[in-house]
Amino acid sequence: MKQKQLLIVAFSLFTTLASFAQNFSTITGQIKDNNGNGVAAATVMLHHAKDSALAKTAVSNSTGNYELLAIKPGNYFISTTVAGMIKASSAIIEVKENENATVAAIIVTPATKNLQGVTVTSQKPMIEVRADKTILNVEGTINAVGNDALELLRRSPGVMVDKDDNLSLAGKNGVQVFIDGKPSPLSGSDLANYLKSLQSAQIESIEIITNPSAKYEAAGNAGIINIRLKKNKSYGTNGSVSAGYVQGTYAKYNGGLNINNRNKYINAFGNYNYNNGDNLMTFNSRKEQLDTLFTQSNRIIFKNNTHSFKGGLDYFINAKSTIGAIVSGNIASNDITTAGPMYFTYMPTGQLNRILKATNTNEMTRNNVNTNINYRYAVANGKELNIDADYGYFKIRSDQYQPNFYYQPDGVTEISRIIYNMLSPTDIDLFSFKTDYEQNYKGGRLGIGGKIGIVNTDNDFKRYDVFTSGKVMDTAKSNRFKYKENINALYANYNKQLKTGIMVQFGVRAENTHSRGNSTGLQKVNTQYVQFDSSFKRDYIDFFPSAAITFNKNPMKQWTISYSRRIDRPAYQDLNPFEFKLNEYTFMKGNTLLRPQYTNSFGVTHIYKYKLTTALNYSHVKDIFAQVPDTVDKTKGFLTKKNLATQDIASINISYPFQYKWYSFFATTNANYSKYQADFGGGNRKVDQSVFAFTFYMQNSFKLGKGFTGEISTLYISPSIWQGFFKSAAMGTVDAGLSKSVFKNKGTIKAAVSDIFQTMKWSGTSNFAGVISNVNGRGEMPLFKLNFNYRFGNSQVKAARQRKSAVEDENKRTQSSGGGMGGN
Repeated sequence: MKQKQLLIVAFSLFTTLASFAQNFSTITGQIKDNNGNGVAAATVMLHHAKDSALAKTAVSNSTGNYELLAIKPGNYFISTTVAGMIKASSAIIEVKENENATVAAIIVTPATKNLQGVTVTSQKPMIEVRADKTILNVEGTINAVGNDALELLRRSPGVMVDKDDNLSLAGKNGVQVFIDGKPSPLSGSDLANYLKSLQSAQIESIEIITNPSAKYEAAGNAGIINIRLKKNKSYGTNGSVSAGYVQGTYAKYNGGLNINNRNKYINAFGNYNYNNGDNLMTFNSRKEQLDTLFTQSNRIIFKNNTHSFKGGLDYFINAKSTIGAIVSGNIASNDITTAGPMYFTYMPTGQLNRILKATNTNEMTRNNVNTNINYRYAVANGKELNIDADYGYFKIRSDQYQPNFYYQPDGVTEISRIIYNMLSPTDIDLFSFKTDYEQNYKGGRLGIGGKIGIVNTDNDFKRYDVFTSGKVMDTAKSNRFKYKENINALYANYNKQLKTGIMVQFGVRAENTHSRGNSTGLQKVNTQYVQFDSSFKRDYIDFFPSAAITFNKNPMKQWTISYSRRIDRPAYQDLNPFEFKLNEYTFMKGNTLLRPQYTNSFGVTHIYKYKLTTALNYSHVKDIFAQVPDTVDKTKGFLTKKNLATQDIASINISYPFQYKWYSFFATTNANYSKYQADFGGGNRKVDQSVFAFTFYMQNSFKLGKGFTGEISTLYISPSIWQGFFKSAAMGTVDAGLSKSVFKNKGTIKAAVSDIFQTMKWSGTSNFAGVISNVNGRGEMPLFKLNFNYRFGNSQVKAARQRKSAVEDENKRTQSSGGGMGGN
């Protein structure tokens, strides 16, 4: 019945969108080289004939064709620029009302008669700001060398990483992380550890998408962070090798190989990366609970040994059809050792009464393999079909050893001991099938599509009591949790440029969710342990509209007004009602009553002269998730997630790039005001907090000559609120780096130092349910980083092929993401 309702909704959307039409004049044409081949990625500019003022811009597609929409009657001419080519122009064009105009092919010629030995190079800016997203071009910056993905996000504009490695964006939690355009099923510590295994050498760019269109999954209240891994796009046989060294408290090493072979029929590509090293973090806590003060100082060592790979093949069946397959994976061994005593002090007298020494070790493996089969059909008139079938799995294994030795205040005399061993294998299987279809319709662009996604999770937690004679499984403290989630979605999206100088984009996505959870084990009832089966299920359908209006009559001053509704569903770990013991005095428990959180966002963006970007946003979050600290047995801490009543966030982002000769900078600041409100039973169980927070980031680049380039970057993060409860203090960092081109520009050496002044330290306080907590910590600082990259193979490829490859890649990128402005 629900599937029938979805089909009816999709049909209604299609017919509604189809009725939105308006006639106007369109200019079409083609850019060709002197051999008659279409030139891709050419910048096409429409000028008024009377004064050469710019009226409209476009970019030619893979066949060299372009289209300029919503053109007023008048006389114009077209100019075009292409990398490595001489600028060319058309004759005068007369455009009449409601009549389309076709321009004779514009021929561009090489800037030099002999391209042999000439390599055209370009460098992307570190950060690109668009109306719907911010793009961090990781491979183009020196200071990114030696960082993992989580650390790169920590330094990204508007992104916050709290003490537990949870992500928030512009003051909102509920960030959905994508890898190469596909959502990751991981969350919490699983996601954090996976991101730590991804090195900057593997990452091409990070896209922070604050206003996703209906083409995206609706998950992600704060928006989407899409991490794009590198893929060689050049023709011929070519590749690169890289090696890196990082020195902090401990040494770290990384290296990689990337190889590609592409011709007119086949594109085969593959890469392999290796990362090894120890990472140190210190964590200090002070907690007051009833009459006891708990203080602890921990040294946490994260041992990382990761192999990652990606291989694929694209077969160009003909000019219209492409079929491809990709296999990628990440094989990681991540061992964590946490060491540090806990001191128990009786606060009325200030007397230390006992000490707990508990050195926890956790040996983990995290293996992930993803497979994809894809098909693309595209024709010159704008019709395009994309089909993707995916299967992936995660196998996570955890072997945790937790000794607890209690001593008298002298630290020598043992009182008692309790030792645990926890085995926790987790298997996650992911299946998805999606299709997207787009075509030009009534002067605009119409996109419809659907997706079926299934995630199966199986977590088997076994706890053992360890004695000198061996270990015995504690069935009362063991648990198995199975969770299945099936989301079926349909969407429709339409965008159109009106001749009044207004572009509109609107769409809606319908998602039908079926989830099932089953938690089995023993549960204490009075003094007895009884078998329990805490099964639950949920079925619901939601609609997620999105819309944007852009006023672009004057391209130098563009305004965009946007709206979107989004959802965050609880992670499977947050639903499991079983009590997990983190240590002797801290427990964690899921909540089967945890509801999805919903966000309605409204935004206004202004772009001035393609440089100064200002974005205002207001969001109202209903049933926001928050990790609530509570008490059990008077002295023991208890963590669970609950739905806060509401969160209201107002934010502003301002960014500006500047370049003068050898010097350039990019500066961006993001400020937000957040208000959290909830009542969990009155008294000290109320939450009513508000905070004004902001981040500032500035990247300075210097062209020093003779192949040298320098960078200095600065990040400042003001006090904020984590997870609705912890008030954090300010922190920041200053990084510097230097690069040098060697071996006739085929090699690059980069050296950098991060956190020069050792200011990237975090701290936070909370006061809830009678528990006063103060925490602080820091990673290794500073870090000294060195990297070498060497490119080999056919570097003198044909410019036309390079441009075609770039356009095809950008088209695929747009198809897989769909910006908030439409573009679908």
